[in-house]
Amino acid sequence: MGTRYAFVGLGHRARMYVDALLGDWSDTGEISALCDVNQTRMNYYNRAIARSGRSEVPCFAPDRFDELLERADTVVVTTVDALHATYVCAALDAGRNVVVEKPLTTDAAGCAAIADAAERSEGDLIVTFNYRYSPRNSAVRRLISEGAVGQVTSVHFEWLLDTIHGADYFRRWHRDRNSSGGLLVHKSSHHFDLVNWWLDAAAELVFAQTDLRFYGEENAAARGLTGRPARGQGAPGLGSDPFILDVSADPRLTELYLRAEHEDGYIRDQDVFGPGITIDDNMAVLVRYTNRAMLTYSLNAHAPYEGYRVVFNGTEGRVELDVCERAWTPPHAAIDPSAAAKENAEGTWERLVLHRHWERAQDITIEGGTGAHGGGDRLLLDDIFRGPSDDPLARPAGYRDGIRSVLIGNAANLSAETGAPVRLTAGGTRLAD
Repeated sequence: MGTRYAFVGLGHRARMYVDALLGDWSDTGEISALCDVNQTRMNYYNRAIARSGRSEVPCFAPDRFDELLERADTVVVTTVDALHATYVCAALDAGRNVVVEKPLTTDAAGCAAIADAAERSEGDLIVTFNYRYSPRNSAVRRLISEGAVGQVTSVHFEWLLDTIHGADYFRRWHRDRNSSGGLLVHKSSHHFDLVNWWLDAAAELVFAQTDLRFYGEENAAARGLTGRPARGQGAPGLGSDPFILDVSADPRLTELYLRAEHEDGYIRDQDVFGPGITIDDNMAVLVRYTNRAMLTYSLNAHAPYEGYRVVFNGTEGRVELDVCERAWTPPHAAIDPSAAAKENAEGTWERLVLHRHWERAQDITIEGGTGAHGGGDRLLLDDIFRGPSDDPLARPAGYRDGIRSVLIGNAANLSAETGAPVRLTAGGTRLAD
């Protein structure tokens, strides 16, 4: 029979893991139970299970999570971020293994609770940092660990989210800081984890400035974007306004969200220029590490193209990674970020260059694979469902890695609120003396 996998949180994020267990990793185990606040979404995944030739599985509301645990060896947590700690701790305390989406949780209290539960549990915890597995990011780790630039002294990391991907965070539950921790936790935890992993070091001091400059009601009014529709279905300007999302045009989004609204009232296609947004779209962060390396980091969520650039300065040279994941954003109604990415696949690039002192620049070949993130997602899924290999790059991530990335984002949020630098401690964060 293999491992019994139970899922809690059945939105879009669960799909990668469900599809894996119904497809190429079906020999490793079976889906045994589902848990969500919304029965319609659980029914959607149960139909997918049935189409694969398997029997539908029991569904549980959150207040029956203990019953789900009786049917599980491993619990896959893909809920709203703020709920991660609740389910991770309950599963670990029941002795179950846990696979949790990033971010591990959203605040220092959740980090402490998970750390305590992980230390006393017989279960294992995996945080799914799939960016570690992307071949280009793995190549950077290999260069640095081999000493190609000597000791790293500083890192500059710029991440651009375009007006398809970036805008989508301002339509969904992520727009509420209490649910997501803001983009410095939800999105940047990926990036902070990469730097922690690349440097094999921990952050100790954080200073940040953030602001909401593009999305939101006040910014829209300042630019004359008034009288906007509350929903995408049948909205004026649909098809010409690239910020209007019509979930009814996408069968999967219709089944997962539009037809599920009557149960929990969750609106998937909120206006990015409407009220209620409590997260920022421009972020600048300065981090000092325990090995004396310094990081300058920026995140912009309304860029005209999607990609990132990271530079490592070292005592023996410099490494530059330049990535364009989407070269431009077409000016039509966004249906789904992944569909838009397929439409605009041309014009993307990645380049990794090593500059050593006294030597000509050297282009480093990046060995890619098939599938998402250059084949990285398949490598991650192998580690999750078949067990981690003896990986010299140490890509599998545990709860300590998850905590370190969350606490940088937490510290950055606190610094932006107070205007003061924040020191990371064993127990969380505090304002620097």
